[in-house]
Amino acid sequence: MAPVEVSDLSKRFGTRVAVDHISFSAEAGEVFGLLGPNGAGKSTTVRMLCGLLLPTSGVARIAGHDVARHPVAARRRLGAVLGGERSLYWKLTGREYLLYFAALYGLRGADARRRAGDLLARFRLDDRADELVERYSTGMKQRLALARSMLADPAVLLLDEPTAGLDPVSARLLRDEVRAVAAEGRTVLLTTHYMEEADELCQRVAFVTGGRIVALDAPGALKRRLGGGAVCRVELAGWRPDLSLPGEAVAIGEGRWELRVPVSDPAAELPALVAQAAQAGAAVLRCESVEPTLEDVFVAVAGQALRA
Repeated sequence: MAPVEVSDLSKRFGTRVAVDHISFSAEAGEVFGLLGPNGAGKSTTVRMLCGLLLPTSGVARIAGHDVARHPVAARRRLGAVLGGERSLYWKLTGREYLLYFAALYGLRGADARRRAGDLLARFRLDDRADELVERYSTGMKQRLALARSMLADPAVLLLDEPTAGLDPVSARLLRDEVRAVAAEGRTVLLTTHYMEEADELCQRVAFVTGGRIVALDAPGALKRRLGGGAVCRVELAGWRPDLSLPGEAVAIGEGRWELRVPVSDPAAELPALVAQAAQAGAAVLRCESVEPTLEDVFVAVAGQALRA
């Protein structure tokens, strides 16, 4: 049995469908990504896995425990970072904060102090452990939130957009910690709308849009779905989205669009694509052929799902 199992899970708020019959599982030692734009249903899914929201239908299990029927048993096996540093108590020191939550987990005395000290050292906070959290940088606060999630030695870690708002150095440090956590055999479920981050961290990813999973596979396999391994990107001006052109168009600024088209022979197909765009009345500002990214895959599969 996988540490995270989701089967036909749905959540409705009145008439609005936030999560629409999704199913997936995540294995021990795996970083599994839920990817998609804001409002896609990623955070709602994580909150159901945490037991903070009850599913409308379907089943979610953590380490074999149904999170709706046996929430206490499920929560004992997971740690979570939801909202990151916003969930911290700023008037406590870093050490006091961890000791407070250690007590909630049933750890006290020397055991709690040892566990808190180990985590402060692991997440490079030991030299600032006795300063108030309000004096921490955003990256330090996020690392403290991650340390808190590890207090009970969880089998599953749920991270909801953990690098949102971080500077590049802090984000890299946090990604290193995520890799280390997974290397210990824990399951990490990561939500993000940063496609490059998911490509770097995740063994498998699920693309979510409109509350539905529209593709699920390893990042490399998803990129190979685009065909010959390359994507033509053409930046256009003076073009309307109702004009007939292949691929998917993404607005990148006022009056400017980027057309992304999977190709098998870039040398032959790129000039033809540029000529076709010009015939449609668009001014071609820039064009290039690049290897596909997860963003390219998401644009392609999300577009197909919306048209279905």
